[in-house]
Amino acid sequence: MAKLPIIIAPDPRLKITAEPVDEVDDGIRKLMDDLLDTMYAAPGIGLSAPQVGVAKRVLVIDLAREGSPPTPLRVVNPELVWISNELKSNEEGCLSLPSQFAEIKRPESASVRYIDPDNVTRKIEVSGALSACLQHEMDHLDGRLFVDHLSRLKRDMILRRLSKMRRADGNAIQSPI
Repeated sequence: MAKLPIIIAPDPRLKITAEPVDEVDDGIRKLMDDLLDTMYAAPGIGLSAPQVGVAKRVLVIDLAREGSPPTPLRVVNPELVWISNELKSNEEGCLSLPSQFAEIKRPESASVRYIDPDNVTRKIEVSGALSACLQHEMDHLDGRLFVDHLSRLKRDMILRRLSKMRRADGNAIQSPI
């Protein structure tokens, strides 16, 4: 397993729509393991393949608290089957937008169909933090960042801050790992 470099916004690779995976094979399972290693090292609670430059519909999530055993969720080709009408506001951040946070409204609950590491199609009902995290990571697969849910003014302020940080560091801004 390897730690991969995380792409930092603004970067056009984060705006690409990821391609579906035909079959979960050893290469995709290794990618999921590498994504988990990268996410844990960052540290984060979710990471998608496009954030490390792989345009595949693959993501990982682990909401286990520090000191608790890991409970990773490995997801391939996720599809929203249903979302609740009830919206909930959560503060979101992103490993591709280091040190940037904003309140984002998302459906409180959702039903998601996906393929697991054993190539089995599953359906999961999620709510609360897991729902928000899963929707956030699924957005990455469609080339969307959490800041795309903000007003243009707020989004541009965050992206300008990241560009300014990059310039101040002489383009040395790196992923947190």
